Amino acid sequence: MTRSVISCLPSRDRRERCSRSERGQATIEFVLAWGSVILPLTFMIVFTSELLWIWHSVADFTRDGARYAATHCWQGDGSNVLDYMKANVPLMPDRFQFQNGPAQIVVTYFSKDPDSGTLVPFSCSGDCSTTCIPDVVTVTVTNYQFSTFVTTLGLPPVVIPDFHTSVPVESAGCDPEQGVCLP
Repeated sequence: MTRSVISCLPSRDRRERCSRSERGQATIEFVLAWGSVILPLTFMIVFTSELLWIWHSVADFTRDGARYAATHCWQGDGSNVLDYMKANVPLMPDRFQFQNGPAQIVVTYFSKDPDSGTLVPFSCSGDCSTTCIPDVVTVTVTNYQFSTFVTTLGLPPVVIPDFHTSVPVESAGCDPEQGVCLP
């Protein structure tokens, strides 16, 4: 036992002195460390990074839709905002979910009740005009599930909470001086 310890001490001729089984031990230890620690840690970092990238993209996507809705002519069904958002989905792996998949985009307009000061659903009998402008718009993204990386590993998709952005309507695309509204 002492002979093998002494014979494998660092020296110029270490390869000649150490037996094959002792050199193979380092390889086995590396494979065990790689397979049980380093590889899972690498996958965890990739998974977390991709999830945070998607999270940021969806939050920014929701804000962009709300900004568009606040500065363009309102429509009761929000179809102009939905068309804009579906055409401008940020580059991300799950972008198809927003264009024609399970993720839903909801646009809701509100007006301020003069008596109570609370927000109530907006309604107007005519089209978008300078006399018919909502006070607040809310854009919501729901039913999004992060599934790109996790399904590769056989795990269920990660359900992301709903994203909401509410902003005051700035002009609704209307010019009060000329009395016209742009879509």
